Amino acid sequence: MTGADLLLDHKLVICVGSGGVGKTSVAAALGLQAALAGRKVLVLTIDPARRLANSLGLPRFGNEAVRIEVPDCPGELWAMMLDPAHTIRDLIGRVSPDAATAERILGNRIFLAIADSIAGSQDYMATEKLYDVVSSGTWDLVVLDTPPVKNALDFLDAPGRLARFTDQQIMKWFLAPYEKERGFGRLLLGTSALVFKLLGYIFGHAFLDELSEFFQAFRGLYDGFRQRSEAVIAMFRHRGTAFVVVCAPTSASVETARFFLGELRGRGMPCAGVIANLRHRVGPFEPDPEALLGALARGLGQDLAPHTAETLLARLGAADRRLRELAALEERRLTQVQQAMGGGQRFWSAPRLEGEVHDLPTLRRLGEHLRSA
Repeated sequence: MTGADLLLDHKLVICVGSGGVGKTSVAAALGLQAALAGRKVLVLTIDPARRLANSLGLPRFGNEAVRIEVPDCPGELWAMMLDPAHTIRDLIGRVSPDAATAERILGNRIFLAIADSIAGSQDYMATEKLYDVVSSGTWDLVVLDTPPVKNALDFLDAPGRLARFTDQQIMKWFLAPYEKERGFGRLLLGTSALVFKLLGYIFGHAFLDELSEFFQAFRGLYDGFRQRSEAVIAMFRHRGTAFVVVCAPTSASVETARFFLGELRGRGMPCAGVIANLRHRVGPFEPDPEALLGALARGLGQDLAPHTAETLLARLGAADRRLRELAALEERRLTQVQQAMGGGQRFWSAPRLEGEVHDLPTLRRLGEHLRSA
């Protein structure tokens, strides 16, 4: 599979990996290359540092897709940044059995208190928003820049998180002491009696009433959350989806990449391969500073202290040797990633570019490295 195949043969490309490897820039570069190939592309990010906006030359963007003007581009490039608070409210509206239930939940003080915590789970919110934009059919290709995760399982486990929260057994524990006809008479009974009694002492019966109302309303969302999580997992495993593990040639990043490869394989999720970003590149032959620059250095250094030219040439040679040693070390580290890859998976690499990747021309250079690899 070439870089072009990755962008033309799939409807969803998910970039995963640790932080600090240029994952945001890689996602944007892939999206740009697909647009240049004639596709209508959305790049979705949940990056709180807004690096994708900077990479695309935008001051900022939000929960609505924004078109990026690309000169001489036969396709369309759009970008969107996840708004977690907006996403969780949209989600409640979609999975609620009716508008009245959605309003009860969205207006409940318990929900308002925990909504920010739920929305703060960026990996979960990413999967929810991703499902919406992919299932809308608006885009030929969606490229997702996933959040950097400390635990590689967080993003892969995210789809079922609220389904587990609304599990019938969990709801039963909270709702068992409550009977609408008898009010709080049963709050003093059962295994949860002490918990409810303590909450009643601290917050009062009005709080317990609202808590019970919240769980009563939320219980009806279980089927919706379960069906949605199953649909997201099916989307992950679809043949039109490709996971791409992005790493840098560092020990920690390589270890995370190997772990991701194993997890994706174990979960039956399609992984196209690995993109090794930020590599140091050197030429095939070690240069001779004296032969290349000796005469020029001595000519320009005639009015400087003795041996200045020789010192400069020696330092240039030493710097080149250190760079070659670093490149060789990176090559050995990336060999470990390649050994962990499965059959049919592809290895791409991109060099460390000078300066920050903060505009379309630089993104285009990065994308060309990946497309031609």
